[in-house]
Amino acid sequence: MVRYSESGLPIEPVYGPAGLAGWDPDAELGEPGGYPYTRGVYPTMYTGRAWTMRQYAGFGTARESNARYRQLIEHGTTGLSVAFDLPTQMGHDSDTPIAAGEVGKVGVAIDSVEDMETLFGGIPLGAVSTSMTINAPAAVLLLMYQLVGEQQGVAGHQLNGTVQNDVLKEYIARGTYIYPPQPSLRLTADIFRYCRAEIPRWNTISISGYHMAEAGASPAQEIAFTLANGIAYVRTALAAGMDVDDFAPRLSFFFVARTTLLEEVAKFRAARRIWARLMREEFGAHDPRSQMLRFHTQTAGVQLTAQQPEVNLARVTVQGLAAVLGGTQSLHTNSFDEAIALPTEKAARLALRTQQVLAHETDVTATVDPFAGSYAVESLTDAVEEAALALMTRVADLGGAVAAIERGFQKDEIERNAYRIAQETDAGQRVVVGVNRFRTDEEEPYEPLRVDPAIEAQQAERLARLRARRNQNAVTAALGTLRKAAEGPDNVLYPMREALRARATLGEVSDALREVWGTYVPTDAF
Repeated sequence: MVRYSESGLPIEPVYGPAGLAGWDPDAELGEPGGYPYTRGVYPTMYTGRAWTMRQYAGFGTARESNARYRQLIEHGTTGLSVAFDLPTQMGHDSDTPIAAGEVGKVGVAIDSVEDMETLFGGIPLGAVSTSMTINAPAAVLLLMYQLVGEQQGVAGHQLNGTVQNDVLKEYIARGTYIYPPQPSLRLTADIFRYCRAEIPRWNTISISGYHMAEAGASPAQEIAFTLANGIAYVRTALAAGMDVDDFAPRLSFFFVARTTLLEEVAKFRAARRIWARLMREEFGAHDPRSQMLRFHTQTAGVQLTAQQPEVNLARVTVQGLAAVLGGTQSLHTNSFDEAIALPTEKAARLALRTQQVLAHETDVTATVDPFAGSYAVESLTDAVEEAALALMTRVADLGGAVAAIERGFQKDEIERNAYRIAQETDAGQRVVVGVNRFRTDEEEPYEPLRVDPAIEAQQAERLARLRARRNQNAVTAALGTLRKAAEGPDNVLYPMREALRARATLGEVSDALREVWGTYVPTDAF
């Protein structure tokens, strides 16, 4: 009986040489660290050094999140990954009416440079790698981070990390956009130019398929729409006058890892191969680093269940293993209780320990790309690549990622796939342990981590004190300079940095740009 993958591709009961007839390992695989990077972007991969172990964390106030970061570092985390609350993601200060009820709920509230100082207090920014999951106001948070680095005596060239900065997928899957697509892309290009000059080790974008996967995208859709967005960012930078090899080495990607291990490994390998060929053949990139698809992975939160939550420990282990076998550069493993509430300290520690077991107690780090030459995985890699390329062609035929977004193409495709998965689950064709099979009559009690509702008032008080003691004339002047830059061709990050240095807030900076660029309102088609 033939089973089908998450992408709807057939998985044969047995694979053999016939399935790879005419397959050329030199062309399709190459060597590890060599074009087309199917086997990984570095020659030695984990045999010399494990992936960066990140834990995505952030809740409540900056002080509470700082305490969690210190705990994670003590337990062996090698990279921090910051979660911001919804008002911060949408460019609103905590004391605005629209932020009511959301302050500190799904991440940390950051309103000013002073909050960022507290968030990283006692953490040497020159010695850690920090990833910030922020998109529309990415430039604001990046500049706050740089200013905190300056206060610590850490120069821009010493800072290392990633800012997500992928607004196109917000129009497709998440909805935390602010500005229309064209000024958003202009802001992305400004970040590329700024970081090349000021923060050269920083990954300027993390082009994300994760959130599309969480919305229901199949593995083939995930990489197709992500790479199509990547093409749009490359073209935007080229149109702004940049050389491809000046910015492409700092592009990075962000994918999900599901429990369907074989297809996930195939997905990662296919994505690397597609991107390498695109960058070399379509965009003429000569620097090998421009051709490398480097990516962070997070295990699939959408596959975690509130029923029998301890079973999620097994799911996350398999998902993490898929990411490692697929050649990820960094990994966040979800906590087993994330389907219920924000992770407790114990749950976050167990998630980190899962990565440490994979790195230190298994043999998957002893050799590079252990699935290379596998009849099953190579066949699946080819199949996922073919399916993804077909979707990318459809996006291109619609005029590219932005035009396809405005037509609602990616969103419609993802929703159709999500509906298919839901139907299969409801019918019992797709087994979810503890949900539609292997259920228990009674669930064990669980005490979730809760966010103190007083946080909202505390943040409002902090903002009031900040506004009372700052030089308001300096803030007003700096915001005026920012608006002028936004009206013309100048890079907006330089006046934005000075506005933040004068203690302008995230909301004030975002509002200054809203006044010039407007706010995106989806069309009926979208």
